[in-house]
Order: sequence, then C-alpha cells, then structure tokens
Amino acid sequence: MSRRPLLAVALAVLLGAAQQAAASVAPSVLVVSVDTLRADRLGSYGYRRDTSPRVDALLAAGVRFSRARTPEPLTAPALATMLTSLDPHEHAATRNGLRMRPDLLSFPKIFKRRGYDTAAFVGNWTLRDKVSGLGEHFETYSEVLDKARWFGLFKSEATAEDLTRRALEWLQQRRDDDRRSPFVLWVHYVEPHAPYVLQRGFVDQVGAGASSDRSYRYDTEIAFVDHHIGRLLDGVAEWVPAPDLIIAFLADHGESLGEHDYWGHGRHLYDATLQVPMGLVWPGQIEPAVIDAPALITDIGPTLLTLAGLPVPDFYAGYDWAPVVRGERVLPFGRVTYYQAHKGAVQRRDAPQRVRQQGLLEVARIENEAKEILRVTNDRRWVFDLTADPAERRSVVALATEPSGDLEAWRRKVRAGLIRSDELPPPALDDADLEALRALGYID
Repeated sequence: MSRRPLLAVALAVLLGAAQQAAASVAPSVLVVSVDTLRADRLGSYGYRRDTSPRVDALLAAGVRFSRARTPEPLTAPALATMLTSLDPHEHAATRNGLRMRPDLLSFPKIFKRRGYDTAAFVGNWTLRDKVSGLGEHFETYSEVLDKARWFGLFKSEATAEDLTRRALEWLQQRRDDDRRSPFVLWVHYVEPHAPYVLQRGFVDQVGAGASSDRSYRYDTEIAFVDHHIGRLLDGVAEWVPAPDLIIAFLADHGESLGEHDYWGHGRHLYDATLQVPMGLVWPGQIEPAVIDAPALITDIGPTLLTLAGLPVPDFYAGYDWAPVVRGERVLPFGRVTYYQAHKGAVQRRDAPQRVRQQGLLEVARIENEAKEILRVTNDRRWVFDLTADPAERRSVVALATEPSGDLEAWRRKVRAGLIRSDELPPPALDDADLEALRALGYID
C-alpha cells in the first residue's frame, strides 16, 4: 500500500476521533426567539426583500423546518409551551397576564440539574415573571424593559440592540468569573411586533417603500432585529467553538398583515399567525437540510435534550426531531397537529374564577394539509385545503356544519384543561401591568 492511502486512512481515523471527542463535550445551547415573525418574510423562506441575511445564513447551516407552527398565536402562552413542551391548557398560561402552573418541568430546568448555567433575556412586558411565571425556569431571568416602542410614556419593552448587549454582558461576566460549565441562554427579541417602527437605517437594505405602509415598516423591523441577532451570534462565537454550541431559532407566532381583514395575532387560527420560522444548527452534528414534515415549537425542548444526551420526560407533548436530523428515523409526514386561540389578555371585567374558560375563542387541527377550525364562541366551522388554498380563502364546507369527531374531542380536552386551570389563584395584575398590556395591544 502506498503512503497516500495510508495517509488518507490516518486522516479519517483522526477526523473520526476528533468528531467523537467534540460530541462528548457537553454542548451549550443558545435559543433565539423573535416575536411576531412570519416565516414568509424571510429570504430563506422565499421572500423577495433582503430582510434577513444573518438569520438566512444561520438556517442554511443546519436544519430548517418549512412547515413549523405555533400551538397558540400569543406570546406568553406560546413561549411557555416552547419551554415546557406542554399545550397551553396544560401549563395554564393561556392568555397574556395568566401565570403558568408553578413547579412545571422545563428543558432549562433539566439542563440546570445536569450542571448547566441557565439565563434568559426577555424584552416584552407579557414575559415578566410576575405576569407569566417564567422566571422560575432560569437561574438568571432578566427583564429588559427600558424602552417605550409604542411612542408612549410607559416603558414596557426593549430594542434588539438592548437585548443583545445584555446577553453579551452576561457571557462576558461568565468569562470574568472563569466559569467553564456549559450554558443554556435564551434571548427573546420584540421586533417586529407592532407598532412596526420604520427602521430608517435598514431602508437601503430592504429596498424602497412607503413609510406609511405598515407591511413595509414591518419588513424594516425584521432587518433591524436580524442585524442584532447577527451581533449576538458573533459574540457567542467568540466564547464557544461552533462544535460545542447548539442553536435553536424560532418565532413565538406569526402576524396577520391584513389577511382576512385582520391586523395582529392571537384571536384567530389562520396560518398567517400560526406559521413560524424554525431551525436547529449544530456544526458537525446536524447536516444542513430542509424538513417539510409538520413541526411545532413544542418540539424544541425534547429535541434539544436528546441532542445534548439528556433524558426527555415521557409526558412531553412535543416531537423529538433528534433521530430525524441524525438520519436515524424517517420524517413523520402523517403527524396530526392541534391548535387553540384565546383572548389577548386578562381584563378587570373577566370573572376571576373563569378567566381561562371565558378566554377560549377557537380550536383547530391539521392533518395531511386539511385544516379544520372551529370558532367556539358561535360554533362556526371552516375546513381549508392548504395545498390548493394556502391563503385559506375558501372553506370547503358550510360554516354551520358540525365539527369532526376529532376536533370536537380536542375542544373537550382543551375545555377540561381550562376548567382545571381555573382552580389556580386568579391573576393579580396592578394598574401598571394592565396599562402595559393595553399599550402592547393585548387589551381592547
């Protein structure tokens, strides 16, 4: 045998050993979530404007889910589901202003038990620990609420620049303290949530548009947050080698930009508000790919745990994608997914002991691109063929028809969970909380 084949064999052995050694290092985890971000407004999902070069590059380096959705299109309920892999009627935070059940098991808690440092940086009032109950799931839970993006006097949010700076300061402090343990870091960005501020510094990048056009301003907000996500990724890369870091990217929900004569999110279950971008990146461990099977942000927790070699609770509702992205399991194309919509936020006129039951607006299910929605307030039903009618303009059944047995069973299951959850203590929101929720558009 010549020296060249021997050298090739030696290099292959060394490469394999290096990959095995990298895989044996406990990876850190970075979770980046963006409020109100539609998948179809990103270049990686086919958008024509240059809104998201850094996110597009990130998703191209790993697995991108082309059919990911949120189980509820409202910030606090969706993100509580992301952390706990429980549906909203199970963790009880079904509306903004309602706290989660205490002492639930979340993926940050499981990582913490295995020696990880855990931290979250959030910039939306609805995610305050006092309002949401999310703080117990992290060692460090930082509420960055020093801006008033709604042009008011009440400071209830943060900009992407603020959040990136604070997260990088936390990483710098770890370095100063010579902490070598792996970490779970979650950063939740507010933009492009309404009021869709025109980000003038990104007009050239996005392209010309009318400043009075809300949809155009929304695009500039995406470019703004994309830039600061890029700064976060660059900063994290200085502390953690790429093979030692798993990155999850997602949105909590989408946004209706005039579809069905509706601007906003939360009150309906059309795909404009359900569909979200989602991806997983781990260089050397996850090969770049696009997954077209149905996915939910509920899947983030079990997938991250398995990728990191940690056990997944058997009661988790999410699907574990780790065997799929490793090529060990085929795609679950026949998966049936379920959804629920609730009123935006708790108000004083809500009955304290029925605040969850009174908030339910719609339930839905999707199977093989057939989507069924039931408006529980008046029993109207829609069925859409998402392949032929992705914009959901034409129901294939009359509005007065009875829901399918499966959707009716889902409605009963959700209602039963809401009844159990209403046994929890009623929300204790002060005037400042209610004013902040009203300023954010969650209270009419």
